[in-house]
Amino acid sequence: MIHVYYGDGKGKTTAAAGLAVRAAGTGMKVYVVRFLKTENSGEVKSLRQLENIIVEPITKSFGFTFDMTPEQKEEAKIYYTEMLRKAISKENVEKYDMFVMDEVNIVFGYGFIDKQELLDFLKEYGQKKEIVITGAVRQEEIVELADYVTEIKKEKHPYDKGVNARKGIEF
Repeated sequence: MIHVYYGDGKGKTTAAAGLAVRAAGTGMKVYVVRFLKTENSGEVKSLRQLENIIVEPITKSFGFTFDMTPEQKEEAKIYYTEMLRKAISKENVEKYDMFVMDEVNIVFGYGFIDKQELLDFLKEYGQKKEIVITGAVRQEEIVELADYVTEIKKEKHPYDKGVNARKGIEF
């Protein structure tokens, strides 16, 4: 089934990571691909220690989308499209029971991946595999295909008071 975690609140990636841990604990094989992230994230180190979870490494970072030049956006599109294609390759589809696609809602919305490729994958495998999608922005085409949709809504956050992201809490 397809799980979607979206919204402006904290905890989308944490929820997806928790579901991956639960799945791995029952013997499921989990593949995690992260978009718009860096390797400097606490859950990555933890997830990589678990036998049944593979976390795809990030080899390039482009920073925040609002800071990207047109050239960086084009480079990001090429990079993230390749990440998506690798994630949904036949080899991975046959090998893994769960796919976690962290922040794919964002790259989908910005057109940094081929939208139709992702939608075709969801349509074909959404009832055969567990697919977990995160990202702040709700994407209607994805939500329509989803079985679980959870909005994580911010009520209060220290960032609103000028507190920067804290290691082990926000990253």
